[in-house]
Amino acid sequence: MGRPPLPIGTYGKIRVTEETPGSFRARCLYRDFDGKTYEVARFGSTATKAENRLKEAIRDWVAPAADEDVTSATTLTDAGRLWLRELEKDAEKNHKSWGTVDTYRNRFETIVIPAVGELRMREINSPKIGIPAFDRLCRKVRDESSVSSAKTVRAILSGICVFAARHGALDTNPVREISRLESKKAKHQRVKPRALSAAEVLDLLGKLDTDKQAIADDLPDLARLFLGTGERTGEALAAHWPDFDEDRRVLAMAGNVIRAKGRGKVLNRGKTLNADRDIPLPDWCVAMLVQRRNAVDSLDGPIFPSSTGTVREASNVRNRAWKPFVARAGYEWVTFRTFRKTVATLLDEAGLTARQIADILGHAHPSMTQDVYMGRGAVSRRGADALDETLRSGE
Repeated sequence: MGRPPLPIGTYGKIRVTEETPGSFRARCLYRDFDGKTYEVARFGSTATKAENRLKEAIRDWVAPAADEDVTSATTLTDAGRLWLRELEKDAEKNHKSWGTVDTYRNRFETIVIPAVGELRMREINSPKIGIPAFDRLCRKVRDESSVSSAKTVRAILSGICVFAARHGALDTNPVREISRLESKKAKHQRVKPRALSAAEVLDLLGKLDTDKQAIADDLPDLARLFLGTGERTGEALAAHWPDFDEDRRVLAMAGNVIRAKGRGKVLNRGKTLNADRDIPLPDWCVAMLVQRRNAVDSLDGPIFPSSTGTVREASNVRNRAWKPFVARAGYEWVTFRTFRKTVATLLDEAGLTARQIADILGHAHPSMTQDVYMGRGAVSRRGADALDETLRSGE
């Protein structure tokens, strides 16, 4: 006769082993209320800590999905793919950006997997293996590429480790212990953004208004919308006529259009909670939008549609329309992001606070002090009035 099963809701003998120096693994069998028996394991820096964490895990036990269990033998590659699957579920619920998911997937597959993908959780859990391996990788990416790329890799590693820790496969997150990523040592330094002066803005708009191809590509009004709102490219292209309120002189912003791998064009609900906002408009921008609205038949579609009436692709607008124009106009250094920097600079020169500028641009954190101690949410017209006065003064 075989050994009788464990009673429902109980666990068997706990066994503790030292996996690597300073890392202990406690494990036992636990029979859940679904009748199934699971092996449960937890790690700790001492045998007692590992056993205590195991007992806590049993107390709070939730049976893992069949394809989402992460153990000490799971490789970083397999854990990372499960973590990405979780991010995709969050993106489907608009909790994460599809653009972020695509970026993380690309860096994970091209950088993380080739470098440390075969490490197993038990090895990562060892301070002599996990921390040095992750530290070397992040510093290598920094030295050979940029701090921005290195920070993305660090965020991926941290996300995977937190995910694994939730499954009991890691005792702590080793990424927290890697060295600081200093920008001075990076191969590629971030280029300081340059803003247009008021005179340059007026000159550029004048060239847009007289360039036949730019007019055919619907660039003059689009540039004015960038200058009137400081919006990101995808945000401006995602704006629809119902978002425009002429009486209140605002444009509602609740997301931007991006292209996600395997999904085509999708509406991303914004990079931050503050991305969902009403943007006060300068009078000249209101007038431009009213004139455009009076010339269209449908007031349900995008304000800047493609030739087929759909939302325009940001990459197509940049590469096929904008870059050829700025080359003709002698403003090769001007990108759509330049307009965003220009708006911030003009507002700063007009005396607006960093908090007011951040609210207009949709930034979440100009600083911790301002986030915690300064009021948020009120729609101020100071920004729109400043842009209106600054650009009208040059006419």
